Amino acid sequence: MMNLKGNPELSQNNRMRPLLNYGIACMSMGFLVEETAPVIWRGLMVMSAIEKLLRQVDWGQLDYLVVDMPPGTGDVQLSVSQNIPISGAVIVSTPQDIALMDAHKGAEMFRKVHVPVLGLIQNMSVFQCPKCKHKTHIFGADGAERLAQTLDLNVLGDIPLHLSIREASDTGQPVVFSQPESDEAKAYLRIAVEVVRRLPPPPE
Repeated sequence: MMNLKGNPELSQNNRMRPLLNYGIACMSMGFLVEETAPVIWRGLMVMSAIEKLLRQVDWGQLDYLVVDMPPGTGDVQLSVSQNIPISGAVIVSTPQDIALMDAHKGAEMFRKVHVPVLGLIQNMSVFQCPKCKHKTHIFGADGAERLAQTLDLNVLGDIPLHLSIREASDTGQPVVFSQPESDEAKAYLRIAVEVVRRLPPPPE
């Protein structure tokens, strides 16, 4: 999605240098294994990998460090929440009931480990036909809104199911860079502003 591949280089202090594109430093387990190799890790192996990605990378000066985690409440989420101070968690879900169940569990887990939940993002919220402009809620309507009310949270924004987002992601050109004036890009940017606005101030 960020048009990055290859193995990270090592800095003089023997830390991995993150790969850089669009002004964003990225590090992924995908850079450390073969492209088609599955990562079948649990328990201590997951914790060790997370420790490496967080503390053995030469991140330099960052404005924000965003950790993209899989859905659920497993080893990854627990390891991250227990190993680093987290300013806040953002829950992303499609509007369908089965996805919202995982989102609900994820929000409750972060609350149990005292990580503030900043809000919910509803992904693939609606599909608009490019020809007739008719809108269809393929995965259901307003599911994140209902869950947000249950959890007493805010919906930070909706991301539509749109061909341009998929095409831009597949070519490694995020829509906010390749089509910054599009409605889809503006939806992402509005959400980014909302997330930053809800972050607590950094410690002195």
